[in-house]
Amino acid sequence: MSLTARNGPALASEADPLADFGPERPALTRWLDRLRIACVLAAVGVVTLVGIPLQWLSLRLNLPSRRLIPLLFHRIVLRLIGVRVKRIGAPAAQRPMLILSNHTSWLDICVVGSLTPLFFVAKSEVGTWPLIGLFARFQRTVFVDRNRRTATGAVNQEIAARLAEGDPVVLFAEGTSTDGNRVQPFRSALVGAVREAFATSGAVVVQPMAVSYVGLQGLPMGRRHRPIASWYGDMDLAPHLLEVLRHGAMDVEVRFGAPITLADDHDRKAVTRAAETEVRRLHLEALTGRSTGT
Repeated sequence: MSLTARNGPALASEADPLADFGPERPALTRWLDRLRIACVLAAVGVVTLVGIPLQWLSLRLNLPSRRLIPLLFHRIVLRLIGVRVKRIGAPAAQRPMLILSNHTSWLDICVVGSLTPLFFVAKSEVGTWPLIGLFARFQRTVFVDRNRRTATGAVNQEIAARLAEGDPVVLFAEGTSTDGNRVQPFRSALVGAVREAFATSGAVVVQPMAVSYVGLQGLPMGRRHRPIASWYGDMDLAPHLLEVLRHGAMDVEVRFGAPITLADDHDRKAVTRAAETEVRRLHLEALTGRSTGT
């Protein structure tokens, strides 16, 4: 027997350190993925079961914890899922304040909600969606029924009451979620509807904010992989949720722009366009890693 043949297996092992472990087993990988997903869902379920009664009690008794529980809840959920949030800039100190943001995924609620006490304004349908509706309610979201104009007064009163607490209101001004690669035009009608709630507040501060999913498994997230984070169009929630849980280790940047004043004599369309331009710039900087200037 030749030396090569006699020592063949050993030489192969030296050339390929993984050879002794045998071939890849996709079935085992899938089983481990399912086990991880089940563990994460179980942990999120426990946190939710604890958080719901605490938040319900805090809201009923108007306790200060009603502003802090959502913050902690979203941070824990993001940690369990594996989403890491990097904040660049900060919310303005002026109040009342309206934050205008782009919208990519149901994850945006947790990402933005983990930064500071705030609340969202969303269409009423969001409140009926599984999981997303729960996250939104945790964040004290004000739901607007666009088909019931008679409810506008009550909604405005609710928004005004939240603003009196000093928390900013967040509006996803595109009106829908996108693929995360671009920013769609902002809808000034949505800004105008929320602006009505500020009628007795004089000038309102509008701050642009960009939410950008930039990394996956420690590597830059390109256009090809951004649908792992993005939830838009006719995508079903359950498969997308499982895909997010399966991958984990996701990086997202939240960038705040310079605040803009929206007074009674300001054109809300012009302010909305200015905020849209700034969000588009911030989002491009996050995706490319290059500064585009101001």
